[in-house]
Amino acid sequence: MCWLLAWLLLWPGVWQASAAALDPARVGHDVLLLGAATAERTPQRACSAEVLAHHQQLLAVPAPADGWSGEPQAVDVFGVLSGEVRISYGDREICGSMHDARTRDSRFRAGIGMVVVPPAGGREPIMVAWATPLKPRWIPTVELGGPSPVQQNDTARLLVRAACIAVAIALALSALFGYVTAKDRSFLVFVAVCLVFVLWQAVLGGLSGYPEPWLPVDDRASWWLVALTAFTEALLLPILWRLNGGDRLWPGSRGAQQGVLWGLIVVGLCVPWMGLAALGWWAAALETLYLAGCAVCLGVGLWALLRRDRYALAGLSALAPWWVMIIADALHAQWVVAYRIEALQLSATWFLMMSAYALNLRLGRLRQQRDEMRQLADTDALTGLPNRRAGLRLLAEYLQRARQEQQPLAIGFLDIDLFKDINDQFGHDVGDQVLVAVARGLRGAVRNRDDVIRMGGEEFLVLLPGTNRLTALARLESVRQQVVAVRQALAIPGLNVSASIGLAVLRGPSDDLPALLRRADHAMYCAKRAGRNQVYDAEQPAAASDPLMV
Repeated sequence: MCWLLAWLLLWPGVWQASAAALDPARVGHDVLLLGAATAERTPQRACSAEVLAHHQQLLAVPAPADGWSGEPQAVDVFGVLSGEVRISYGDREICGSMHDARTRDSRFRAGIGMVVVPPAGGREPIMVAWATPLKPRWIPTVELGGPSPVQQNDTARLLVRAACIAVAIALALSALFGYVTAKDRSFLVFVAVCLVFVLWQAVLGGLSGYPEPWLPVDDRASWWLVALTAFTEALLLPILWRLNGGDRLWPGSRGAQQGVLWGLIVVGLCVPWMGLAALGWWAAALETLYLAGCAVCLGVGLWALLRRDRYALAGLSALAPWWVMIIADALHAQWVVAYRIEALQLSATWFLMMSAYALNLRLGRLRQQRDEMRQLADTDALTGLPNRRAGLRLLAEYLQRARQEQQPLAIGFLDIDLFKDINDQFGHDVGDQVLVAVARGLRGAVRNRDDVIRMGGEEFLVLLPGTNRLTALARLESVRQQVVAVRQALAIPGLNVSASIGLAVLRGPSDDLPALLRRADHAMYCAKRAGRNQVYDAEQPAAASDPLMV
């Protein structure tokens, strides 16, 4: 019976849901439809005669010994930095450029690839052609296999390349925020460094043409790459020199750094007018300079580390991936050839991260120096107490808070009795000892060490935020006893130390800082006229004005 009742109650909703499931989805309400049908032809194209004329390298990917299996075969070509790649099988052929993703098979994003289905038992090879690389060792990588694993590897390469560029952009934005905070031009220089590395990586990894060209690389990829390499080395080498302690070991090396910087910038600016022969020579020269610079910076970093320069660790860390690549290249390691672009981008990203780390260390040192200078400017050198300027600033903050929160505020103005006589009788050294001992005693009598201020000479100010008149009188009486106890602490025969203290309490919202200080100062003089060594409340009647020795 219960089941039947439940079914009757739910039946209208079930019927409506079933009817809705049969209704077509409404665009804009049930689903969002973007784009529209297109008549545009696929940009993937066959090779023109002009492109074929530049293909000096040809590879025939042979079939297995027993012929092709009849399953789809994927061919993906990486590391061709300039010109178009031609892949052909039978009557099918495509040409694609690293710097224009519209010319490539959309299933391959980091390389130029094609999927073919050779007939079972067939032996016809798959042909791959490309232009001669600018650098002899920068040979392309051709990957053959099933479509799924080849495409997954291709996607992984793209993710690495895109992630490296994203990190560089994020570091640039972080440095920009750092400049807004610190107003240090070093942060702006680092922003420019990151942006240059972003452009270099985009051309190196082909992302300058993904998803469509946003840099006018076209068929001038070699020129772009050499020019941007010159610009990146112009920034990379001086920064590595500084990170490894070159500036600290040889302060006069700034001129040589500037020479390397501007010399490489001039080379980069001249690249667009170079012929291929000159371009190849400069590419080799830049590689040689890079190797020499890394060797010099490594030696400097190790020497700085031996001299206990801990900041050189950042420079040696920045060099580590570059040296891994240099050594692997010298040993003809296959992974360097296969993943050279990704390795270069990862090394550049690590370099930028170490540079950002060093920049943050610099910011930390600047903040520490600023805090130390502020501390020196706000601290009395003899007693270590806040000085008059810092004390009045703190009192103004307490006053504003007391008004906003309607809390009491009291202050005590303290003057050491007959301090001139102490200096005359015992000498200024003993006078300084008395000031230091009084400051120590006052700090021990308050909860916040910054609430005791040396106003100048033998005068001190004690701040008592949140304290009413009666409590303040008791606290200041404790302060007075701390001053008297200085005699026993110093144990100097014949030395007597006491203090006259004037108490003033904030009267109301209309009361201000100058008036509060005047009342406390007047109360202190009243305490002296009343016989010294006592606390006097500014609200009690003034003592008779007798002659006074302070």
